Amino acid sequence: MTQTAASAFILCTDLAEAQAIGRALVEERLAACVNILQPARSIYRWEGAIETASEVPIIAKTTLEAADALIARVKELHGYSVPAITLWPIAKLPDDYARWIEENTGPQATA
Repeated sequence: MTQTAASAFILCTDLAEAQAIGRALVEERLAACVNILQPARSIYRWEGAIETASEVPIIAKTTLEAADALIARVKELHGYSVPAITLWPIAKLPDDYARWIEENTGPQATA
């Protein structure tokens, strides 16, 4: 089996946004699963100033084929003008887990 699984790390403005984005990604089959993590404290440079904010990270299990659509959808739903979205391929995972991600991401199979 060719494994094309990927993880997307996304920082959300708050828990409500994390839940809304997570649900949309799973409902629209852009991700098989989304984990919502505890709030994180972020320190970053924005428009020339050092900022500090509380953000809620999420990790979406997806495929490399769905990556562009996932990024585009998160940008549509996100409150930031430049949301933090990073995506990387998963180097190793069990075949059954890879199959589950692939079966639950992308077009729904017809019976």
